[in-house]
Parts: sequence; structure tokens; C-alpha cells
Amino acid sequence: MTFAEKLKMIRKQAGMSQEQLSEKLGVSRQAVTKWETDAGIPDIENIMAISGLFGISIDELLSNEKGTKKTVEYLFESVTEYDIDEPKRYDMKFGGAKQFLLSGYQGEKIRVRLASNTMSTLQNDFKVKIDDIKKRIDVDVNRKNGVTEAAAKEAVSIFVQIPTPYIGKIECAVQAETVEIRSLECDSIELDIKTPQVTLEDVTGTVEINCNLDMEVVCRSLNGEVAINQVSATSKIHVPEGVAFTAIEKGIGTNIFYEKDGKRAEDFSVPDAENVIELNGIKSELVITTGREGV
Repeated sequence: MTFAEKLKMIRKQAGMSQEQLSEKLGVSRQAVTKWETDAGIPDIENIMAISGLFGISIDELLSNEKGTKKTVEYLFESVTEYDIDEPKRYDMKFGGAKQFLLSGYQGEKIRVRLASNTMSTLQNDFKVKIDDIKKRIDVDVNRKNGVTEAAAKEAVSIFVQIPTPYIGKIECAVQAETVEIRSLECDSIELDIKTPQVTLEDVTGTVEINCNLDMEVVCRSLNGEVAINQVSATSKIHVPEGVAFTAIEKGIGTNIFYEKDGKRAEDFSVPDAENVIELNGIKSELVITTGREGV
């Protein structure tokens, strides 16, 4: 399926007109028509906006039906790598970013890539520090030359790859418009984040999400446990249709509700299922949704 076909399909599935989509993206309706007729493709900023709006990864948006992927190019980038030779615990702090993607891969280096289409001084304005401390890898992204976190959130995307054979526990802190975790298998991933949009794809293990913003969590697969920790927030988690899971409420004043095909539904969780969705915190609500309006 081409990008044009995919965009048209997901827009219609969301019950959105071309004009409504153009308003949400801040572009003309003619631009949306151009994209949907394969007469052009959005720039990276609009691709990222579409990704966040519909909860679909950029790779999936740009992949065609044969599985080959169009490369998303950036004008400016900075790449930092470090060799890993044994399983490690990863403690990573990235600060602000427009987009954040963490994934596993078959390699032997941790790779941190910062990319931007507007910040030409990227290499001078950001320093990636990687410390190897016994069984732990610490990663910090530090801003320099007066660059603000607001500027980073507007202009910088962060892509992190961790070698699959050497993944232990992961702790990751980031503030971004969208956060995506993909192709990871480990005991636990703890995300300390501020974001309205989280996507989990091919993630196995326990994912703990600490966020006090209202969130949309899209699980393209569910293999383990997703624990959401919030205070005074209302969030929604999309799960694949037909996947069995147990739902658990913990904390004070927490409530879980259910939706199917965008409509309120009875509890469809399964007692003692291997997969778990857990809500922790204070005065928070979680809607678990599946079906055509889900993933």
C-alpha cells in the first residue's frame, strides 16, 4: 500500500474529511488532496504530525506493500555510538525532543542519533554523553550555547538503537510530542515521560509508563505487561483486537473503562491472562479500547 492509499484509508477510518485533516495539520485542503492522489509527499514535519495524530509509526506510514521503506532524510544530524560487549542496564535522560524513537537491533553498539531539518548548529548545540559504569550504561543529552528545551521540542528528533543481545533493564526519561518504542525484548522498560502519544510495537516484557499528562497509548502488539502510573489524568490504551489480557486497578480513585469500535463496552478483559494492563496512581481513568477505532 502506498503512502497516498494509507493516508486516505486512516483518515476515513477516523471519520475525518480532507478539510478537517488539513485544519488539524495547519495545511491547505489542496495539500491533503495532493498527498492522497500520490502527486506529492508531505515534508518531515507533516509526516511526524500525521504519525502522532493517527498513532501510526513513521516507518509504517512510509513503507510500501512490498515491505521496502522510503528513507526519511534530515538536513542535519549528529550520531554518537558506543560499543557494548555484555548485557547492561540502560539509564537514559534525553530532555526535550519533538519525536523520540527507541528500538532494538542486531548490532553491538548503542547508537544515539539526533536529527533536525531546521537546526543547522545541531552538532555544536547538543552533546551526547555515554558513560559505561560496570553493568550500567548512562546516556545524557546536554544542550549547549543557550539552546532551550522549547527549541529542542520544536526542532529535534531523537532516535536510539540498543543492541538486542545486550539489553537488560531500561530506564528512559524524555519529553516529546510522540514517543515510540519498537522491537525490544527485555525484562522491563520504565519510561518517565511527558507526552500525549506513546506507541509500542513488537515490545516484549514489562513496560512501565510514568506520565501525568492525558495520553493515547497505542499497542500494535501486546506481549507482557503495560503498567500506566498517573495522577489526576485520563488516558486511553489501544490494544489489538482478539488479544487476551487481564486488567488491574491499583491506587486511589483509579478506574478502568472499555470501548469497542469507538463505543462504550462491557469489560472484555480475561482473568489470569498472560498479558496484563495495569493502572496505578491517584484519581485517574484509563479507557481500554479495541476494534476499528483502535489499532
